[in-house]
Amino acid sequence: MAQSAPIRIGVLHSLSGTMAISETALRDTVLMMVEYQNSRGGLLGRRLEAVVVDPASNWPLFAEKARELLQVHKVDVTFGCWTSVSRKSVLPVFEELNGMLFYPVQYEGEEESRNIFYTGAAPNQQAIPAVEYLMSADGGDAKRIALLGTDYVYPRTTNRILRGFLNSKGIADADIMEEYTPFGHSDWQGIVARVKRFAAEGKKTAIVSTINGDANIPFYRELGNQGIKAEEIPCVAFSVGEEELAGIDTRPLVGHLAAWNYFMSVQSPANTRFLELWRAYIRNPRRVTNDPMEATYTGFSMWAQAVAQAGTTAVDAVRTAVIGQKFDAPAGYTEEMLPNHHLSKPVMIGEVQADGQFNIVWKTQNAVPAENWSQFIPENANRRRG
Repeated sequence: MAQSAPIRIGVLHSLSGTMAISETALRDTVLMMVEYQNSRGGLLGRRLEAVVVDPASNWPLFAEKARELLQVHKVDVTFGCWTSVSRKSVLPVFEELNGMLFYPVQYEGEEESRNIFYTGAAPNQQAIPAVEYLMSADGGDAKRIALLGTDYVYPRTTNRILRGFLNSKGIADADIMEEYTPFGHSDWQGIVARVKRFAAEGKKTAIVSTINGDANIPFYRELGNQGIKAEEIPCVAFSVGEEELAGIDTRPLVGHLAAWNYFMSVQSPANTRFLELWRAYIRNPRRVTNDPMEATYTGFSMWAQAVAQAGTTAVDAVRTAVIGQKFDAPAGYTEEMLPNHHLSKPVMIGEVQADGQFNIVWKTQNAVPAENWSQFIPENANRRRG
């Protein structure tokens, strides 16, 4: 009888609050994959059953909901979190109860857990290549950088890494502007005006945005209001994709940039399959795909492959089986789960188009192995990065 019990999939994403604009689509992606796997006979002869909770963009509530998934619902695996503060909230719960979490969003690194698989980008797979691009001739030859972020661990740690990187390239602290705002921030007039003054001091300037959630809508609107054009002050975002752009008028933003490991506009057979699966499931032609959705899809697929290989959903056995899994990802590259629980991933820079899609202007030739410990964080510089 136990063998016929469903395999329970925890879904730990904010469906309300400031992060719902980004996380709701990840809930939908997991539900799509559960339905897809069940259409193929389930796993190990068992159906999959999703257990969805709403931590409501409330970081301590993430830990409570994680404990509920593991202790009350007895889930076999969980897919969830977006912000690093939510991930750090749940990490001790997954370690204490020996749960398994797949985390699908780019982050600041400086972490490794036996209970978490990180399917989004580490800084060497997004932040550093993006800034290198801005400093290149193709990217505008920037000599000054404005670091604008939401006030929590991911932007602050990422920008600490980027400041160290910029200093190593000869850019002085006087040529780096750094500002933080709370989640849900809406009044961007003063900050954008300060960026304009910073850029008017004679050196080519670019903006690096680690702004998260629905604060991006008024931020981009204010860039447009103040006439900041991409050819003058390009802005590259690390947390804005197709889903976030769907809610705003993108015409003033054409030419601004985002750095990800996947865009919906990728031309690959694997992306064609992904888009067909999504459209058949969601039945709404306006709903887009984006990088964290692709990372969720890839992580779910690798977990399913590992369960089939291990012949069980037991966490310890599946954990071992996930390492070394390969998957033909929609990004158009074969990605591999490395021993540090991070993926090899391509890096892509995309320009915003008037239709809210991205034109890919630069990408790496191969998938880049994740380095989760940065050489630009002195206390972790000597840790194994690959």
